[in-house]
Amino acid sequence: MQSLPFNASPPPPDPGFVARTDSRGDFPERLAARRKERGLTQQALADRIGGHVQQLKRYEAGSSQPTLEVIRKLATALSVSSDQLLFGKDERGPDYDLRLQFEAVSRFDEEEKRVVRSLLEGMILKHEARRRQNVRNGGERK
Repeated sequence: MQSLPFNASPPPPDPGFVARTDSRGDFPERLAARRKERGLTQQALADRIGGHVQQLKRYEAGSSQPTLEVIRKLATALSVSSDQLLFGKDERGPDYDLRLQFEAVSRFDEEEKRVVRSLLEGMILKHEARRRQNVRNGGERK
């Protein structure tokens, strides 16, 4: 199977996909939850990132948004990825098991990676064809 060219048109949107229009409201809650999970006070986290506690309070209240540099510092201080702070569980990226498998595949040589890409492309195309057929027949099978 041949890889799609770089400039290929993206597939049409999945009819079952619901985009989140405003995930900003969730960042403050995720930040506070991760801080509390680590047993840190707002002052302790502010000290770890080299910031002021009042600014951290504004981040957790949702009245201010951190810069990318501050997000990086927060993620490092909390031992989480920036994605875990910015996105909800189902908003981004593969689940944990797939992430581990992708990391393992990233260490393959180029030929092995090509084979894995071909297998994935074939499985994705097969899945999409089956899903579209089911939609046309009036019901979507999960």
